Amino acid sequence: MTDPILIDLDQPKRGYRKFISCWLHSCDDFVYVVDPGPASTIEHLCAQLKRLGVDRLDAIVLTHIHLDHGGGVGHLAECFPGARVVCHRPAAHHLVDPTRLWEGSLKVLGENAQLFGQPRPIDASRIDPPGSLAANGIEAIFTPGHAPHHWSYRQGDLLFAGEAAGMTCPTPDGVCLRPATPPRFFLNVAQDSLNRLLAMDPLPSRIAFAHYGMHAEAKSLLENAREQLGQWVSILDRFTKAGERTWSQELHDRVIESLMAEDRSFAPFADLDDDLQAREHDFLRNTFDGMLGWIQQQDTSGE
Repeated sequence: MTDPILIDLDQPKRGYRKFISCWLHSCDDFVYVVDPGPASTIEHLCAQLKRLGVDRLDAIVLTHIHLDHGGGVGHLAECFPGARVVCHRPAAHHLVDPTRLWEGSLKVLGENAQLFGQPRPIDASRIDPPGSLAANGIEAIFTPGHAPHHWSYRQGDLLFAGEAAGMTCPTPDGVCLRPATPPRFFLNVAQDSLNRLLAMDPLPSRIAFAHYGMHAEAKSLLENAREQLGQWVSILDRFTKAGERTWSQELHDRVIESLMAEDRSFAPFADLDDDLQAREHDFLRNTFDGMLGWIQQQDTSGE
């Protein structure tokens, strides 16, 4: 088994550097990538694969189908006609006909969707469920939370976690860890997924994030990610009240200030370059919106 290779899919516009990546891995002559990235970076990805001597892919594995992770799968599949595409079966129809995925992404992501590029369709006969990877020694773990169709993948001491544990931003003195909880978000579902990963025996020692990088001490990162979910929801609950669980710039600024003071895993946010902070603020709004929706749902249900 070789060590996985991170392939940068940088797009400097809007601070998209050290953000999107694709993982290349091989084991016993089975060659695969995890999350090929957006359509707009597939030409670069193919050039990097060629540089690395990769002339075939056995599988293109998706943790989930969001444009920044799977938007380029159709393009890559055309370049590697022998590759199987692995994704959550109920989400596969969005790969076969990506029209609704693209239209929905334009509404939610706006300019970011245009930056990622439009996906291409895939023939349904090329799509396999996550469990099909077991024959190659890869365990698939269902980890909804960031998305209802999200899967993580374990091979040996390595865990490809997608965004099940949020994302990390490298800083000069370490990493900034934050949740990734766009609407619709369900706190219990996301925490249950992290509990499922933490219950693996033995627990992998390394964790590969889609955003961004490989990290040792997988256990502590997963535990911190689980703790963050509850802590962030609690802070948003504290700063809002029933009937007014909506985002505003004032709320955003107050929450960020509190998080940097109270959440050690998020505190390195202050060390990020200005362009990366600006990018992160865009995505943090989505995270807050998801959490506020969850809190509002609890208000309504009386829990």
